[in-house]
Amino acid sequence: MARKPQKVWMARPARAVPPDEAEKRAIVAACDALIRDTLKPRFLPEIRPTGWNYAIDIRGAWAGGRYRFMQRYRSGMAHNRGEEFDAPFARIDRTGADRFDVFWMRHTGTWCQLYSGLTLDDALGVLVSDSVLHPT
Repeated sequence: MARKPQKVWMARPARAVPPDEAEKRAIVAACDALIRDTLKPRFLPEIRPTGWNYAIDIRGAWAGGRYRFMQRYRSGMAHNRGEEFDAPFARIDRTGADRFDVFWMRHTGTWCQLYSGLTLDDALGVLVSDSVLHPT
C-alpha cells in the first residue's frame, strides 16, 4: 500500500509594509491617469453594443496593496440584457517602497506573475507595451 505524502510546514514570506495614505493616493492617481489617458482612448474609443457581452468601461480598484485593472462589460443577451460585470485583465502588487510586481489574469481565472521588482513608472510602462497585459 502506498504511503501518503507527508505535509511540510513552511514559513510564509513576509508581506510588504502597507503604503501610507499619501503613497497610496499617488499610486492610485498614476494608475487612474494611465487608464484615462492611454488605455481608454486606445482600447475603448467608443462603446459598440452587440447581442453578446460588450465592453463599456475600463477602470481600476485598489485593494490590499494591489491595484487591479478591469474591463466593465454589459450583457446584450435577451435573458440578462443590461446586467454588468467586471473582468480584471492586469494587476500590480506593491512589494516594497516603489517596487511592484505585474500580474496577468489568465482565461482560467488565475493570476500569473510576468514581471517583478519594477518601479511604478516601469510597471505602468509595461502595461502599455506588453500586449499580453492589454484588455481584450
